Amino acid sequence: MLVRPRPPVALDRRLRASVHRSRLASRITVSALVVAILLLVVVSGAVGTVDVGVADAARIVVGHLLPGMPWMSDGSLTPLQDQAVWQFRLPRALLAALSGAGLALAGAIMQVIVRNPLAEPYLLGVSSGAGVGAVLVITLGSAAVGGLPLGAAAFAGALVASLAVALTARHRGILSPTRMILSGVALGSLFSAVTSYLTLTTEAQNVFSVLFFLLGSVSAASMSSLAVPAVAFVAACLVVGLRTRAMNALLSGDESATALGVDVNRLRAVLLVTAALLTGSIVSVSGGIGFVGLVVPHVARILVGADHRRMLPVAVLGGAAFLMLADLLSRTVAAPAEVPIGILTAVVGAPFFLWLMRRDTAARAGLDR
Repeated sequence: MLVRPRPPVALDRRLRASVHRSRLASRITVSALVVAILLLVVVSGAVGTVDVGVADAARIVVGHLLPGMPWMSDGSLTPLQDQAVWQFRLPRALLAALSGAGLALAGAIMQVIVRNPLAEPYLLGVSSGAGVGAVLVITLGSAAVGGLPLGAAAFAGALVASLAVALTARHRGILSPTRMILSGVALGSLFSAVTSYLTLTTEAQNVFSVLFFLLGSVSAASMSSLAVPAVAFVAACLVVGLRTRAMNALLSGDESATALGVDVNRLRAVLLVTAALLTGSIVSVSGGIGFVGLVVPHVARILVGADHRRMLPVAVLGGAAFLMLADLLSRTVAAPAEVPIGILTAVVGAPFFLWLMRRDTAARAGLDR
């Protein structure tokens, strides 16, 4: 019988202390992010052309969630205020949260698939494929894609891009991480070229719509538009939640993961399909929002470590809060005009990420290698 050697007492104590600190940091971070998201929902409900206070926005949201609240019928809130918060601002805030959470999760998944810290939905061409589908509808009409509406065309484009990456990256029945990266970059460049050509050859009035979609926006959000990305996000969380240990093993290399009993090729295929469906569903309703899937998972690793059981919840909540804040800024920095949200995710997020990398804690995420 094999007996596993026990670590020295001092080393064992240090390991336990490190694990305890990581768990404590995870709990504190998750709690802080949940509070931040709730506050951002209320503040988002109060920001807009119709004058609504923060307290009134909170009362409207609570009043709809808990029927029978007296302030909903005592005349203290006007129908216009109720409509502005419940039908326009709340769906927008929820879509921003859902998109940020989904893109952060998709980025974390793709970084595991290819074992590359630069991986994100854009790297594998998924977002670019969705952009081609949407731009075809904007420039040529829905007839060009078989009568599909814009959202469905973007989703179909993401699926086509994912399938193309999977087929070209497959070698002797195995999904190669290096081939996936190269295929994604090549296909992404091809899709971007197609998008640029369609934009240059379309009528002038369509150019603004194309650019606004490619840069991302949640301004057209409605409760009905939340359904598809919400279902995709919940499904992705279930798939990933059952595979966090296998994902941890995959980070140590294919050989080590295989030795631990992980079917590496099957795991990569499942994760690729999950990330593609999640990205496609989000891009179809919010456009091409970049940067979130690249940076937020790294920030989560810096804060709580690389263990996916603790890192993924922080990444999901952090992505939601980050994109909600970016959307709030997009409505206010140039009011009454609106700045595409993709611009702000880069302008706000890049300096913050560079500052984090300068700190010693960045070494825990492997950013100094």
